[in-house]
Amino acid sequence: MLKLFTNLQLALARAVDDEEGQGLTEYALILALIAVIAIAALTLLGGKVSDVLSTVATSI
Repeated sequence: MLKLFTNLQLALARAVDDEEGQGLTEYALILALIAVIAIAALTLLGGKVSDVLSTVATSI
């Protein structure tokens, strides 16, 4: 995970120097935000999803 963010920072640093890289930078920031939200959602809801799947499995 840390390597992903390091690579993302390097890509952003390279893109900042290039005017055409502005779009790439915006996409990278959006992707990073989505990744953080997905990790937070899985962390918060992981136990509940596991409980629901266990309930379904026992009822089958």
